[in-house]
Amino acid sequence: MVEWIVKRAQGDRARVGTLTGVVCIIANVALCAAKGVIGVLSGSVSIVADAMNNLSDASSNIVSVLGFKLASKPADPEHPYGHGRYEYLSGLVVAALVLLIGLELIKSSVERIIHPEPVEFSLALVAVLLLSMVIKLWMAALNQKLGDRIESETLHATAQDSKNDVLATGAVLACAIVSQVTYVNLDAWVGLAVGAYIGWSGFELIQDTVSPLLGQAPDPKLVKHIRGKIMSYPGVLGVHDLMVHDYGPGRKFASAHAEMAAEVSPLESHDTLDNIEQSFKDEDGMIVTLHYDPIVTDDPKVASMRLCINAMAQQIDSRLSIHDLRCVPGPTHTNVIFDCVRPSDLQMSAEDVKHTLAQRVESEYPKSIAKITIDEDYVGHAHE
Repeated sequence: MVEWIVKRAQGDRARVGTLTGVVCIIANVALCAAKGVIGVLSGSVSIVADAMNNLSDASSNIVSVLGFKLASKPADPEHPYGHGRYEYLSGLVVAALVLLIGLELIKSSVERIIHPEPVEFSLALVAVLLLSMVIKLWMAALNQKLGDRIESETLHATAQDSKNDVLATGAVLACAIVSQVTYVNLDAWVGLAVGAYIGWSGFELIQDTVSPLLGQAPDPKLVKHIRGKIMSYPGVLGVHDLMVHDYGPGRKFASAHAEMAAEVSPLESHDTLDNIEQSFKDEDGMIVTLHYDPIVTDDPKVASMRLCINAMAQQIDSRLSIHDLRCVPGPTHTNVIFDCVRPSDLQMSAEDVKHTLAQRVESEYPKSIAKITIDEDYVGHAHE
């Protein structure tokens, strides 16, 4: 059945996300109804809690479908980067709903602990919970496969949530069986655990969905890919000041400075950078803007100085690096001008890095004055 749906989930991102969401909505509503009926008839707060968990999943699926639809809207004058962040906003709404449902279930379970009621055990109860676990495993496989196809964190999260639901339902089933065998009523306590689990999941989802909206660091694999692709072109000697902007799934923009030999014709270097930018657009669907940084390569003294100062920086911290080094000689001293990239989590302040590195440079090269600009590392992985 999974393969049958996967084969028919052809089309753009919105179509795939919508189809998956509709299938999950139907399944979750059916599970909620079945568990709700069994939970009410048996008087089990844990099964009712599990039913509410399925209802929250259905609500999540509805919001996700809406998010995929809105995110597929084309760019317009007011939103030139498109509407891709609607997927993140829909995820935030889902997370808030999950958190509220979890808190409500905790409240109901505490009340049942204070005022316990008997729970009726039946084969129908066991059958519904077992069927729920099988369906949730199927949903996890479906969301994982389609999530891989369109590289959707939303569908991957839904797949993981379905796997977690299997564990939660398994705990409810185990509770029902243990209570039947030992006559110890654990129902309200398991309901409390399920409610706490749902609430914590909602809290974690809020953190996960707020992070990209705030501008989180890009995936290290993406950073490595961008750096590697730029460096693979002949004539590119270094890459720095890389920045990646995320405007939603499939809508990433990047900019970077590419170091190239100053002795090569600027027209030739510019042509190389144009080819790199076009390659990113054609092969990765990403708009990348590259800035040309010419560096002197035919002066052995400058080349040696660049390597030496970069080593000095890495002695302070292995993640530090320098770029754009140039020397401006004068009658009494030489200005050694360069930028230094500082990781955002470095304990040393920018001023401390600048002061320490300047001392080392001026000690190594008498009659020099170090003019250092500290750049922040906006990708979080300067040397990936």
